[in-house]
Amino acid sequence: ARTLTPQTAETDAIRFLVGTQSLRYDNQIHIIDFDDENNIINKNVLLHQVGEIWHLSTSPADKGVLATCYNKISDNKVMTCAAVWRMPKELESGCHESPDDSSSNTQALELLCHLDNTAHGNMACVMWEPMGDGKRIISLADNNILLWDLQESSAKAVLSSSTALEGRGQLKFTSGRWSPHHNCTQIATANDTNVRGWDTRTMRQIYCIENAHGQLVRDLDFNPNKQYYLASCGDDCKVKFWDTRNVTEPVKSLEEHSHWVWSVRYNHSHDQLILTGSSDSRVILSNMVSISSEPFGHMVDDDELSDQEDHQQEEKYDKEPLQDSVIATYEEHEDSVYAVEWSSADPWLFASLSYDGRLVINRVPRALKYHILL
Repeated sequence: ARTLTPQTAETDAIRFLVGTQSLRYDNQIHIIDFDDENNIINKNVLLHQVGEIWHLSTSPADKGVLATCYNKISDNKVMTCAAVWRMPKELESGCHESPDDSSSNTQALELLCHLDNTAHGNMACVMWEPMGDGKRIISLADNNILLWDLQESSAKAVLSSSTALEGRGQLKFTSGRWSPHHNCTQIATANDTNVRGWDTRTMRQIYCIENAHGQLVRDLDFNPNKQYYLASCGDDCKVKFWDTRNVTEPVKSLEEHSHWVWSVRYNHSHDQLILTGSSDSRVILSNMVSISSEPFGHMVDDDELSDQEDHQQEEKYDKEPLQDSVIATYEEHEDSVYAVEWSSADPWLFASLSYDGRLVINRVPRALKYHILL
């Protein structure tokens, strides 16, 4: 397995979706529900009979809708296609019951529409508009950015605008992220060693970080609280943090991994917490306080303070920013870690997935959690 996503629209139950990559069997999407109180993982399986799954993403507005990028063979060539699906009604919400006999009641996904890409090349990923109603998605196909409108209960996808990377050589997007800021009018894409920003209204490039990494850029993520901050990771074993207003130098670099870094994710609530996964089989949780939205620790509102506390609080403001550090290194995986994701329901919980199909759920160490909250 290579791809993992939280169920974005599900904010009450802890739920992740995993897509498989089997050459011998029908591929599947595994719905993983984590019962926090009893520490139990429940699993439901959906058949995805069209091919191995390279990328998964879920609608921010509809718990039942998701998109996959998958391989299919046509005319002896392998094509990567994309489609939008709906899961069976009874599986839409996070539930804690696992079927007794999981072999007999494997269900299939309902196809809503294909993102027709025969003209545009191989799909790298599908991104949903983060704050939207689940009707606008962008797909990256070879060197094309395609903006789709999903119509009539997502049964049809209409291409509303597109643009292409111009230049010499093999231009192909490897990944992209839709920014939650600027009224969702910006996306960032990775191709080769470069990171580019685009305005979705004009489909024009707004910034370019050339040679952001020494080798291929694998993944990107936006800081949820600071609108110009972006993280990138790649095959040079580094994770870099950028301020997109000044792209000549990264704001910070992390060099903790010893092989390609496949995945980087900001915590949705506490942007100093950064997760990374790498083909060195490790997951690293870092505390990047100095470039977070609370570099001096948690600020207390002035109204809450008495006179005596006032004085102490002034001292607190004079403090240096807290130090950046690696909080923990997780070594439960024995194979390349291709994906790390935070839960959409519990900000202290995250999942990681390695190629051998092992999914591990971990939580932020309790001491750090209280240090951040208190």
